Amino acid sequence: MPIVTANVPGSRYAITVEPGLLRRAGSLLRELNQSDKAGIVTDTNVGPLHLPALTASLNEAAFQAIPHTIPAGEGHKTLLDLAPAFDTFLAARIERSTPVIALGGGVIGDMTGFVAATLLRGVPFVQVPTTLLAMVDASVGGKTGVNHEFGKNLIGAFHQPITVFIDPAVLKTLPPRELRGGLAECIKHDIIRDAEGFARLEKNISRALDIDVPYLTDLVVHNVAIKARVVEADPFERGERAHLNFGHTFGHAIETISHYSYSHGECVALGMVAAARMAADLGMLDRNSVERIVAVIKAAQLPVTGLKLGTKEVVDAMMFDKKVKAGKVRFILPDRIGHVVIRDDVPVEAVTRAVESLRG
Repeated sequence: MPIVTANVPGSRYAITVEPGLLRRAGSLLRELNQSDKAGIVTDTNVGPLHLPALTASLNEAAFQAIPHTIPAGEGHKTLLDLAPAFDTFLAARIERSTPVIALGGGVIGDMTGFVAATLLRGVPFVQVPTTLLAMVDASVGGKTGVNHEFGKNLIGAFHQPITVFIDPAVLKTLPPRELRGGLAECIKHDIIRDAEGFARLEKNISRALDIDVPYLTDLVVHNVAIKARVVEADPFERGERAHLNFGHTFGHAIETISHYSYSHGECVALGMVAAARMAADLGMLDRNSVERIVAVIKAAQLPVTGLKLGTKEVVDAMMFDKKVKAGKVRFILPDRIGHVVIRDDVPVEAVTRAVESLRG
């Protein structure tokens, strides 16, 4: 049973990865928490698939499960949609020791974490991610939040989970588009940290698309280890953790302007292409590396071209991103595969060319 440990100031927790783990989540949680209740937040897509198994597991471990279901989709990642969850858990008279579990993808993880961070001024938070994207990215690190009309995740808090349970077998129920979106984050992790991992991914991307569970288990372990090490070095995103935003400065702007018609993974894919091309434009990255990055994104069946949004609107949206500092947009740019640097001196002309390059 592969276990990755995340060790951040004030919080040390295990990320357990094992096919079939959902059926044992209750007994494993009981080893960490003695409450008689456990809240669950899920959505209308994931709930029918996996809520019965999680509820049964909790009940067997003597937890009274208190589920709350939210409409699925990024468009419902708002304070308004989240408010009824507070009503559900307060009406059930939960206590500060009561864990609240996120069962779903990254949207549910972010929203549930925000509930856990603010309910009774903080209750234990547990991540049970059901998408590849959430498994390798959102489930680790404690970033929580909801969207605002000005941009993604502008209202939130840092609240680390007490544990993360990852069951790669649930990926068999994942729609192909969602699986591909998760691969975007896997590609990102290797570009920023692991050239050898990137080379392995180039050779094995088809195994992930074929939902080879043993391969996906190894892939998830590799990626959560990268994420955990970065988070440990910079738990509140004041420096090195910003490297995880490679592709996201462009990507979040595309998400916002498109009103989330592109998935998060698709936006990150386009953002990585734009960032790699901009790095080459600035003389930082060789053309062969750009071609390799674009090729592996394409092999993952993610978009590398075809952007239909207005260039100026996308560039302007970046000014509302959380990564703006002292009025300057910070970009995470690769200078080689496996390593990135932070740049806040990129001319707007170069940003514009990078966005234009996505039109194809």
